[in-house]
Amino acid sequence: MSRELTRLYGALAVDTDERVLPAPDRVRRRADRRARQRAAVGALAVAALVAGTVAGAQLVLAAGPDAEPAPATTTDSPSPSPTPTAPSPPPSHTSPAPSARTPEAPPKTSARPPDPGPTSIPDRAFFTLAAANDTGIGDEFIPGPVLPALCGARPGEAGTVTRRARSLAFKLTGTPKGYVPDGSYRHSITVYRPGRADEALAELRETVRDCPEQPVPDASGMTQRQRLLGDSGYGDESVLFETRTLSRDVNGDPTGGDEVHLVRAIRSGDVVTVVWEQGWEGTSTERARFDADSRRAVEAIRRWLA
Repeated sequence: MSRELTRLYGALAVDTDERVLPAPDRVRRRADRRARQRAAVGALAVAALVAGTVAGAQLVLAAGPDAEPAPATTTDSPSPSPTPTAPSPPPSHTSPAPSARTPEAPPKTSARPPDPGPTSIPDRAFFTLAAANDTGIGDEFIPGPVLPALCGARPGEAGTVTRRARSLAFKLTGTPKGYVPDGSYRHSITVYRPGRADEALAELRETVRDCPEQPVPDASGMTQRQRLLGDSGYGDESVLFETRTLSRDVNGDPTGGDEVHLVRAIRSGDVVTVVWEQGWEGTSTERARFDADSRRAVEAIRRWLA
């Protein structure tokens, strides 16, 4: 032991109480023992750490690549326990109850019922002859057929509301008054229920097409022929056809020609007017005069329905 250490121990003994201090060599041995204990504890700690690392690696390798790593634990706060999941209810095979819905109210419409049309036909609904064609005889509203005989058929009778017909004689322009008329009309107006007037014209076309000829009533051996003619420009639609028989003189002898008469049915909405030229004592229809009076008939209907 050095002199300096011996001096320090001596000074320490003077300042302390009368407790007996250990000798310097004893103190040194105690210090050496403590150092060896600390070294041993450190070596043990290192060995334990290495052993734990090796064991963990072996567990990971043994678990395989699909194994999930163990959750890390901490001492600060415990891991929360998982919340239990309620089991799903078994599937139901019953249909779900339909949701209650308030029935929708039907839409309000301001549409008025269809107009039934006129139920009577005034005199002003019939056309007036041009002054140059007026015989002065006037017209006569009398019952009777409104179409020529067509193999016993009566087209256009269904769906009628009301009808009026008249007979009217006329003269050609230039014929002096007092002479016999040059021709005559059977002019009728029929009001149909809504939607039935076009059916009446379709039925008339079919009837004329299905009746190309027929015996002339009360005329022994005579034949009347019918055929449809092209027509347009009158009312909403029109049907034009002719009747043709052998022409005869006042004695009943053939003249070598034909007596031809025209019939035109014109629809304006639910109203049909028929202009049937019947001749006078064997005369035939003059087409220009007939077309002009057909237009006058359409105009009269238009003014009446306006």
